[in-house]
Amino acid sequence: MARSFGKDPDAVLDYQFDWSAWLAGDTIASHAVTVPTGLTLVSSSNSSTAVTVWLSGGVAGVSYPVTCHIVTAAGREDDRTITIVAREA
Repeated sequence: MARSFGKDPDAVLDYQFDWSAWLAGDTIASHAVTVPTGLTLVSSSNSSTAVTVWLSGGVAGVSYPVTCHIVTAAGREDDRTITIVAREA
C-alpha cells in the first residue's frame, strides 16, 4: 500500500486501506478513521478486507496523516497511517 498521496485542496477523493494480505483469512469487523484538522472525512466504509475513506479539503503545502484503526472478527486490532499531501494541481 502506498504511504503518501497528493490531493488538490478542491478535490473530493477516495483512498483505500487494503488489509487483505495481513488478515490471512480473518475479516474486518469495525473501523475508525482519524483525520487531522484541515482535512475533512466525508465518509468511510469497509468491506471484509479493506477500508475506503473519502476526503475533502486541505491547505496547499500541508501534509496530513490519516490513520485507520481496525478490529477484526477474531479480535485483532491494528493501525495504518497514510499521508495526504495537499497541493494545487
